[in-house]
Amino acid sequence: MKRILRDNGLSIVLVLMFVLTLFVGQSWSGMRAYNADQVEHGESAVSYPTYLTTSHFGEATFENWESEFLQMGAFVVLTIWLRQRGSSESKPVGGKSDVDEDPTKHRKDADAPWPVRRGGFALGVYRHSLSIAFFGLFLLSFLLHALTGAHAFNAEQAAHGEPTISMWQFMERAQFWFESFQNWQSEFLAVAAIVILTIFLRQQGSPESKPVHAPYAETPT
Repeated sequence: MKRILRDNGLSIVLVLMFVLTLFVGQSWSGMRAYNADQVEHGESAVSYPTYLTTSHFGEATFENWESEFLQMGAFVVLTIWLRQRGSSESKPVGGKSDVDEDPTKHRKDADAPWPVRRGGFALGVYRHSLSIAFFGLFLLSFLLHALTGAHAFNAEQAAHGEPTISMWQFMERAQFWFESFQNWQSEFLAVAAIVILTIFLRQQGSPESKPVHAPYAETPT
């Protein structure tokens, strides 16, 4: 158990933080806000398990996941070609780094991942599997945001005796894109901040920082 915690401490803590903030922080406070609105409009309050199935919870959740996965996918792809001198988040400005090495040269490595040893189509997909995963999760979250957003909108429409619309019609509304872009811009701002701030600022012991003594212009190899 100690070895598992030592080897996987970062992912374990991050997953626990995610679970606590989603199912204790967001969902609990969201349920209270939702029920307050329900009571104000003469409707019945819902239980916690029921709230987790509502579009109120789903839309807020997927709206945020969408922007996170877009941010990570875009950052992974942009850092293939673009550089920032002095940033710990960039490849060196001149020359190549280990991530540019041709994986076909390592097909005979015993500890190489199986797609590398197999080659062909499997390797072709594996070469881009990280960006494929992030953009796939972005697309799924984007569609779930649209679906749950449409359900929330239609519930409001029905409560006022107005006609409902499809998910695709909801995606044509300015409200949907306002919700999306207000999250996207904050994620790109956060990425830009870490790229630029790591040029000048340091955090000793963190792999996201250059060594404290490193010059501003030095780009990690």
